[in-house]
Amino acid sequence: MGESSASDALSGLAPLLRVRPELQYICRFGSQWASDHARERYSWAPFHIVTDGRCVLHLTEPGRSIRLGTGDVVVLPHGSAHVVHSEATSPQNCGPFGIQSRETRAILLKSNTDEEPDTQLVCGRLKFEHAGQNLILAALPEAIVISAASGQDTQHMQRLIALIKMELDEARPGAAAIAADLASVLLVMAVRVYLESEVASESILALLSHPQAGRAVAAMLSDPSRSWTLDELAALANASRANLVRIFRKTAHVSPLAFLSEMRLELARRKISGSSRPLAGIAAEVGYQSESAFSRAFQLRYGMRPGEARAGARVSNSR
Repeated sequence: MGESSASDALSGLAPLLRVRPELQYICRFGSQWASDHARERYSWAPFHIVTDGRCVLHLTEPGRSIRLGTGDVVVLPHGSAHVVHSEATSPQNCGPFGIQSRETRAILLKSNTDEEPDTQLVCGRLKFEHAGQNLILAALPEAIVISAASGQDTQHMQRLIALIKMELDEARPGAAAIAADLASVLLVMAVRVYLESEVASESILALLSHPQAGRAVAAMLSDPSRSWTLDELAALANASRANLVRIFRKTAHVSPLAFLSEMRLELARRKISGSSRPLAGIAAEVGYQSESAFSRAFQLRYGMRPGEARAGARVSNSR
């Protein structure tokens, strides 16, 4: 995806990428250490920024390990359980390695050394707003890893990381709030790098990664209630109608308007499962002019009425 088209797509996706960052602690560790992280609650995504040194992030399931170095950023969109540890330590050995915590004026500090640390990290988590309605979040992989050596955004991300580290180290008034805002910007950049560099297997990410289809999909996601026409979507994508149809069929195996219908129903399903709001209002939000038309389309797609889907979600969530 070219720079301008990535910018267009992400601008349109801004409402779906809104997060509330929470910086939890700075880690300053010696040569041997490990830090265990349980699975986060739904809609919380932990992240780690390596500001100095090297370490390993081990995903508990399916047992995958990721090596990280200075300037690397990793985000776990689905809140997966994991262990972050030194290269000299096994993920099964979680210490305590003499790790102690103390408050600074800006953030909690975790450390197991009084000397110059081998590894330093800034750790926190991101609260995705309206996670149950967020198709982008659902399509993201278990871990997004942005290497310090990757792509044209490297220098910008390095500056952000340096600023975050400086604010937290100096602990001046407002440091935590400033660092949290910088971390939010860093996340959007990380998603942009992912969309530009990865060959996404999920249809929605594959389309977003395409320089023309990405603009059309971003527009649909930003305003699903609009009565989009193929002409409007083609104009946004700077493509002919026929070419846009070919792109969608090749990338996602559906036409643009069929994708729009599927996307609307999936958004509705998430809204229904995550709230008790009236079904008529949800139907209007995703582009259906009547609740009856919405109900018929929903049953055709999922084999049940919207009310039945809501009742099933309540039973599942109460377990």
